[in-house]
Amino acid sequence: MKEIILNDGNKIPIAGFGTYKANEEEGVQSVINALANGYRLIDTAAKYENEEAVGKGIKASGIPRDEIVVTTKLWRENLGYETAKTAFEESLNKLGLDYIDLYLVHWPANARNYKNWQNTNAETWRAMEELQAEGKIKSIGVSNFWQEHLEALFETAKVIPAVNQIEFHPGYWQPELTAYCKKKGIAVESWSPLARGKVFGNDVLEEIANAHNKSVSQICLRWIIQHDVIVIPKSNTPKRIKENINLFDFELTEIEMKQINDLPEMGFSGELPNIWPDRI
Repeated sequence: MKEIILNDGNKIPIAGFGTYKANEEEGVQSVINALANGYRLIDTAAKYENEEAVGKGIKASGIPRDEIVVTTKLWRENLGYETAKTAFEESLNKLGLDYIDLYLVHWPANARNYKNWQNTNAETWRAMEELQAEGKIKSIGVSNFWQEHLEALFETAKVIPAVNQIEFHPGYWQPELTAYCKKKGIAVESWSPLARGKVFGNDVLEEIANAHNKSVSQICLRWIIQHDVIVIPKSNTPKRIKENINLFDFELTEIEMKQINDLPEMGFSGELPNIWPDRI
């Protein structure tokens, strides 16, 4: 498995397992299946309400804890110094772990919801920096931060975010933001890599998939990792879980990469960090 070295020196697999909407027994079993199939990056969030299930799956897997990179996220209703610390401890307890490998701010504060959104994000980040210094978090990062949110954060941050997890898939991949993050040494991670299912049935993707004898899912995921972007597909189906990590025995050509880059907008969630909680 290819790994990316983060700006803090920690390593993260370029392909991991997402757990959005995976709850209760289904969530436990999907994590067990993922780890059995070679995944070593598991992504969850407080908002997913499945941290307990993810923690149980990790324990039941038999895989040593230090071999697994566990990500969870601070929900936007808990932004701020004290609330961030409290929310982190709740996540840690639900997961049943001693530390978190990667902790992300799920959404930035914005002008629509905070009188001084810059200060709210700064205070949230200060709490996370302290938790990292205490050894409770290995790497700290953000999610859904645009350049404007990152630039504001840089004014007070002592630690540059290690990761920015953003919506990134064929039909909506935010190339300017991706380039900006890479320039600043921030690793980019993709959520919704299959465009909410909109990639299926696309003629261009199907043609490329046929050329490589791979599925459309594998083509999309391979396209993402060839952009040096971390990907975390989710599935509860054993066959799909296995398929989604089988990405390293083929390579897309420059022409194929450009074909996918140039696909028209599709599958965009409509969720934007400067106007949440409403979609466009």
